[in-house]
Amino acid sequence: MIDLCGTFLYFWRGFSGADSISTAVHVATPQSGVERFDRISLAPFVALLYAYCAGGPFGFEAMVSTAGPGMSLLFILLVPLFFSVPMALATAEMAGLMPVQGGFYRWTRAAFGDFWGFQAGWWNWTGTFLMCAAYGVMLADYTAQLTPLPATGVRWGIAAIFVSLVAWLNVRGIRLVGNLTLVLLLLSMIPVAVFTVLGFWRGEYRPWEPLLPPDQPWHQVYGVGLALALWIYSGYEQLSTVIEEVQEPRRNFPRGLAIVVPLAVASFLLPIAAGLMAVGSWEAWDTGFLVTAAFQIGGPSLGMAMFAAASVCTFLLLQSTMLSATRLPFTMSEDGYLPASLAALHQRFRTPARAILLSTALCILLTLFSVTQLIAVYAWLRAACSMLTLFALWRLRRLAAESPRQFVVPGGAFGIAGVVLVPTALFAWALANSDPVSRLWGPMYLALGPLVFFIARRTSSKSE
Repeated sequence: MIDLCGTFLYFWRGFSGADSISTAVHVATPQSGVERFDRISLAPFVALLYAYCAGGPFGFEAMVSTAGPGMSLLFILLVPLFFSVPMALATAEMAGLMPVQGGFYRWTRAAFGDFWGFQAGWWNWTGTFLMCAAYGVMLADYTAQLTPLPATGVRWGIAAIFVSLVAWLNVRGIRLVGNLTLVLLLLSMIPVAVFTVLGFWRGEYRPWEPLLPPDQPWHQVYGVGLALALWIYSGYEQLSTVIEEVQEPRRNFPRGLAIVVPLAVASFLLPIAAGLMAVGSWEAWDTGFLVTAAFQIGGPSLGMAMFAAASVCTFLLLQSTMLSATRLPFTMSEDGYLPASLAALHQRFRTPARAILLSTALCILLTLFSVTQLIAVYAWLRAACSMLTLFALWRLRRLAAESPRQFVVPGGAFGIAGVVLVPTALFAWALANSDPVSRLWGPMYLALGPLVFFIARRTSSKSE
């Protein structure tokens, strides 16, 4: 095993970044062992992508009471055009240019050199500890709704069990994870479909009224409400970390993104509109209200089915997030940033088992915190990584102008400017209007990335 100081020495020798595009592309181009991973076909990949980027119509019902029913429906319809579609287009082009394990981390490194590449990998990997922990806590909270938990320690233990189960599945390989996700998603959408049909059939209210909540400050509607809409439509670049585990990635990545964006819009819009038509009571909508509405629309059987669907979707969110994140320490180890042992593949399952187990242990530690605390801080890390991905696309359009691309963002210079700048502006707006706690801890967490990098640089100069 390479010791930590030796690892830092190695990557500090590359501190100045790529000196030329040929060096940068070499960093992000797979060499030998292209078939070192198992691969999944388009259908399970679409299921994993949907599970990560959408995960069903659960968890964001508070947008209705915060922004108003009409504005919430408009957000669900319009935000993808200015946010999801640009992120998907950028990811599709980069996947065709550099279909390499590590995805956006290696794209950023190829575009901007070692420093910013390290930030993209470090921020996303360590930030995902927060997200996986949040999903583990949510599953424990769902369990508590079925049977009271006697103590905080029991709640933590249940969250740890869910995280550990997901880690075990990830060690077993992407085929198992992808196929299981496909089956569970199809099953969980059955009660959602029944709920949607019954809601429209028994509808008594106009779902778009009122457009805005009366006597509410604009900051709540266009700040908190819009931030929730951005949150539910984020993450389209994240599964690029497993790009070498997808069959024909240059072809299937753009196809998967093209399927998931409209699928996410439909699975958000229709159940929310159906619930508003059948139940109304928009002021009472909060996290988990779709389950409450299901009890009112279809009785205990539909209510429990929707509860089960919400639990399954949260489990799949956790599973796909763990899958994406654990490939980052693997690829960063391959590049010399982390101990070499993290780049070892399991002999039987061909998965980065050690990277998965390390990530799992750190996630379990964070399940002691609340969901809102974890997600608020993680939003800053997700935004920073997504913006680096967008600007990497812009820079590599110039540095790798002659490199072949399977897909190109349309519109020339104007098109790529819109793809990069519009989501960046929305990210900036959402972060500026986030709650004061996240505005404190989010930038502090981001500052850890450069701090680790500069500590490593000092260690290198002393050693030499």
